[in-house]
Amino acid sequence: MTPEKSSGGLTEYIVHHLTHNVVQVNGDGFHFDSWVIALAVGLLGCFLLWTQARKATAGVPSKPQALVEMVVEFVDSQVKDTFHGDRRFIAPLALTIFVWVFFMNAMDLLPLDMVSSAITATAGPEAAHHTYFRMVPTADINTTFAMSISVFLLIIFYSIKAKGGWGLTKELFTAPFHAHGTFAKIILAIPNLFLNLVEYLSKPVSLGMRLFGNMYAGELVFMLISGLFLSKWTFAFGVAFHSMWAIFHILIILLQAFIFMVLTVVYLAMAHEHH
Repeated sequence: MTPEKSSGGLTEYIVHHLTHNVVQVNGDGFHFDSWVIALAVGLLGCFLLWTQARKATAGVPSKPQALVEMVVEFVDSQVKDTFHGDRRFIAPLALTIFVWVFFMNAMDLLPLDMVSSAITATAGPEAAHHTYFRMVPTADINTTFAMSISVFLLIIFYSIKAKGGWGLTKELFTAPFHAHGTFAKIILAIPNLFLNLVEYLSKPVSLGMRLFGNMYAGELVFMLISGLFLSKWTFAFGVAFHSMWAIFHILIILLQAFIFMVLTVVYLAMAHEHH
């Protein structure tokens, strides 16, 4: 589907590429494209790490093995500098987040009309016009919030593990405004609870919205470039602009994976600390 072939022009082209493939299950719909791509790249990341771990030797490593070792050491150093408790779970979690988010973000570098072109070649343009499939799971707010909510549950778990159920409850009502008298503690209980709830809830919101916003904006720029430069007269300009944006977007892809990983470790470290 191209802007020239669609009656709505550029607007319909962008709307088509922003529409998810929704599957209905028991009356509820979920984004099948985000789910299947996230699952596929997650399994791919696990497979690549597993294959290189099996080949690990004491001798000179191969280039893929050296790259994997460099990533593992980099992530482990970040966790070591931030989280000062038992890292046996946190370090693998951080590595999983970094690799998974990077692979999901990297799907934005694939040709935008790859799926539409494949469907057009096999089933015709009419089938492609009515088929929706988005390739970037992290440009779907459902994916990023699912990940951030999982991190939020881990924050609650580590808070209870470090402080106990009563300790966490007491902290919610007695910090950050501390008081010594009983009456003052009662007066400050509601403001303390409100501020703590805002602090806790802002963490998954900021994690999910930051990743979604950056990847959605990057995907939209690719769509605008494709929509504006798909004619035969402007195709060369489209290739040039796509290449420039893709080179810059690689930095965004890496940076967003790194930020999501680091903030996850920081939030878990904060939850692990005693107050």
